[in-house]
Amino acid sequence: MNHKPDVSIIILNYNAQKFLRNTLKSLMQQKGLIVETIVVDNNSSDNSKAMVKKEFPSARWVQRDTSVGFSAGNNAGLPYAHAATILFLNPDASFTGVNDLKKCYDKLWSDKSIGALTARINLVLTGGIDETCHRGFPTPWAALTHFSGLSKLFPTVPLFNHYTKRYLGYTKEHEIDAVGGMFMIMRRSVGEEVGWWDEDYPLYGEDLDFCYRLHEAGFRNWYFPKVMVKHFKGATTGMTKAGQVDPATTHQVKIWSVQAMELFYHKHYAKKYPFFINWLVYLGIRLLKFRRVGL
Repeated sequence: MNHKPDVSIIILNYNAQKFLRNTLKSLMQQKGLIVETIVVDNNSSDNSKAMVKKEFPSARWVQRDTSVGFSAGNNAGLPYAHAATILFLNPDASFTGVNDLKKCYDKLWSDKSIGALTARINLVLTGGIDETCHRGFPTPWAALTHFSGLSKLFPTVPLFNHYTKRYLGYTKEHEIDAVGGMFMIMRRSVGEEVGWWDEDYPLYGEDLDFCYRLHEAGFRNWYFPKVMVKHFKGATTGMTKAGQVDPATTHQVKIWSVQAMELFYHKHYAKKYPFFINWLVYLGIRLLKFRRVGL
């Protein structure tokens, strides 16, 4: 590259060829910044590599020999990133405007207290917001009110909506506990300070963990709806209708989603709560696992 990039974009791909093409097109259209694109591939079996090499030759391709590890995959792209700003982006998420990345970049660098910033992420299939971009930390109370359905019964009451923070609204920018890993932009120095992605998480929970560590380090995680990003969600996991994968993959993903809950709680909350609360939480996680995967 003749000039150092302003933003290094790391996209973790797994059999997402048709979605990845649209994502990369939206990146090529961004104005006002020098962008470096790094596609880390988690051992795909489709034609993603051939498509990228042919249609987007400026993108760097980083090949892994395993399909396990969202955290590990994102970390694998970091040695190839040269910018002081890093955007982690899913292969099924794309910008809707040509100045979107510049707006996020300018906002991020306008306030050094910001740890990670996300745009408003809208689901393609429903048109509504992807609430995982606007999360609260999953304390025992937050999880109880969410999984029991109390949050849906009282959607505007803060007491029952710590899990999604929907009572804060989605139209104005504000601090949020956690942003989603599908679109997370940050300064390199911040990521290095907290240690990047925790590779103990194979899939799910790693973005909550990352944001929790940012919060504990004194940074603010920021929701920035002046930019809207389209997200198919679940394109390579089968967790939504956008994804068409084999049942075995979806089954494994469901197991990982529950394991992530237990791991996050053990790492960040178990020492903060008394034994009986921990016992109830772990029981609830096991019941949820039985409900999702029958184990």
